[in-house]
Amino acid sequence: MRALVQTAFGSPGQLALQQVTDPVPGPGDLLVRVHAAGLNAADRMTLRGEPFGIRAVAGGLRRPRAGFVVGRALAGRVEAVGDGVRDHRVGADVLAETPAAVGELARVPARLAAAKPAGLSFTEAAALPLAGTTALQSIRDAVGARAGRRVLITGASGGIGTFAVQLAAARGAIVTASCAGRNAGLVRALGAGGVVDYERREPLAAPGEGYDAILDLAGNYTLAELRQALRPGGVLVLSVGTGGRWLGPARRILTGKLTRGGPVRTLLARPDREDLTEIAEMAAAGELRPVIDRVYPFPEAAAALHHLDRGRVAGKIVIAMTGEPG
Repeated sequence: MRALVQTAFGSPGQLALQQVTDPVPGPGDLLVRVHAAGLNAADRMTLRGEPFGIRAVAGGLRRPRAGFVVGRALAGRVEAVGDGVRDHRVGADVLAETPAAVGELARVPARLAAAKPAGLSFTEAAALPLAGTTALQSIRDAVGARAGRRVLITGASGGIGTFAVQLAAARGAIVTASCAGRNAGLVRALGAGGVVDYERREPLAAPGEGYDAILDLAGNYTLAELRQALRPGGVLVLSVGTGGRWLGPARRILTGKLTRGGPVRTLLARPDREDLTEIAEMAAAGELRPVIDRVYPFPEAAAALHHLDRGRVAGKIVIAMTGEPG
């Protein structure tokens, strides 16, 4: 089969479509014909190989293992099932968070695959794994969004942020979104009641006001600035930040936990079929909108990751693996 293979760490020039061995489903696995693959921030970090710890995902500290296929989010159709699989059948449409997603075929653990609702296209479905589930877990479990709770989301126009804004607003939270000014209209349409333009360094909160929770998805404000914008007893949820080539976001998160200034929670997302099913059903019902910046055809998959690497992406980038509709 053909797949997008990463041969070294660094620029998108280290990517190429190559012929690789077809995956074989083992016990408990599905073999999925991929119709669409969604790109995520984790793919950019793996491409760059920074922080260094993420290189383990690619199987090597100096260079990725031979035949390393990029991507972690897909939607497609089941072509075969391994021994012991009872809850999926050949011909069923699924979406999943799984390694080696940007290829014509993928081996997917059946326990991670959610059924794709009929009302959801493959392109829309591929935008949900990882970004959508991370947003759900952060808003539900870490932020605790509920009616009347004031929530600030930084990086609100990104892949996770566009889902987080919608999910927080759907739970009745009063949402303020921090993003570039050019995306203000987008985040307002998703449910944000207020917008802070980080490029203009606008104040996060007006004097005397503040937030019950801040979900920091961008890392473009200092810990001090974020803490100053919290109400007494407010919680800061950290997931990103600069910390050098070795520690990456971990240094900022550790600093937040070890210094005084209020409770700090760490966003540790995990693949979860029930959560993925929940957001897929919400999307199919029109209660959650996957924001897709651009769809690239499979022959331009390397260009898609280059686009992600450059930044300035509103929502998600998706690679269409086939020319089939939906």
